[in-house]
Amino acid sequence: MASAVLVCVAVMLVPVTREGVLDAWCEVTGQGCSRLEDPRRDYDGASGWRERLTPEEAATWGNYIALGDSYSSGEGAGEYAEGTAASGGCRRSANAYPERVADSFDFSGQLGFFACSRQRGEAMLQSLGETKSQIGRVTAHTSLVTIGIGGNDLGFTTILKKCMLRVPLMETTACSDQEERIERNMRAFDSTFEDIVDEIRERAPDARILVVGYPRLFPTDPEGMYYTLAPHDQEWLNHMLKRFNKQVRQSTAELDAGIVEDRQTGSVEYVRMYDALKGHEIGSEKPWLNGVLLGDFADGVRVDHGTFHPNARGHRAFSEQVLQRLEEGPDRALYAAQETLDNASPEVLAGELD
Repeated sequence: MASAVLVCVAVMLVPVTREGVLDAWCEVTGQGCSRLEDPRRDYDGASGWRERLTPEEAATWGNYIALGDSYSSGEGAGEYAEGTAASGGCRRSANAYPERVADSFDFSGQLGFFACSRQRGEAMLQSLGETKSQIGRVTAHTSLVTIGIGGNDLGFTTILKKCMLRVPLMETTACSDQEERIERNMRAFDSTFEDIVDEIRERAPDARILVVGYPRLFPTDPEGMYYTLAPHDQEWLNHMLKRFNKQVRQSTAELDAGIVEDRQTGSVEYVRMYDALKGHEIGSEKPWLNGVLLGDFADGVRVDHGTFHPNARGHRAFSEQVLQRLEEGPDRALYAAQETLDNASPEVLAGELD
């Protein structure tokens, strides 16, 4: 009853608008505070402490840092940067989507391309403080972060091997028998993912963080066998990737809602990739995903690391999805701290990237 009286008094003291009522309710109850207010209004005695930006402005005022695993480094897309294609290298490709995104906009800073083949989310957290840390390359004047991570935490390479190298050859449940273990890995990754985003935001609270999903590997209605993978195996693999993408998408939305609720700057946004290669999956006439690639036969039969990874055309499709998200932005306003923007000089940007 007392709260209701206070709200009524508060409403009489503010303009009779929906925004005024929401402000009053927020001040009295601490609820309904999810509206991200115009920064030109004085809320905490610090009017103008942040600036509202267009989606493009919010992504390009600083440096762009690209993080993630082999699907972000460009494994399988060829034209690898010098020193990255050797055994154990990160295999960063000139055809990878971060390179295409960086070339498509006039960033005030530069691209810091640190995605690395075989990277796991758990290892990203464990390496914090080390020189090899990907997250450690994110700094205060990073305006855009793209990150694709999680496939290695699920053990997807191992999953595929067990699916394909089945004994006996026609064992029908070699794939689906792994589902329980995958579900455990998915649950474990949920907290890992949140910790990764929190670490990135701690270093770059004004950045737009674009979380890049994984593509469907096979057609939605496979017509026949692919090596030892029967149609139902291909459908199962598609289904598990879709479930994982959904989990990450939901976590991303929750994290961004928290930013809005707390009236913070920056964003966390999901980039849907599941249908990005539609019509060009493995086994199609013109695939944008590599199928089974066999390596050098000198030491026996070896499956190349680029197997089941996007080729150069696939990464072009990836970049189109990322660019669309970059241009459209989330369904809300975007802000960056005025002090951060004022300090983002060319010298500061170059120094942080070095």
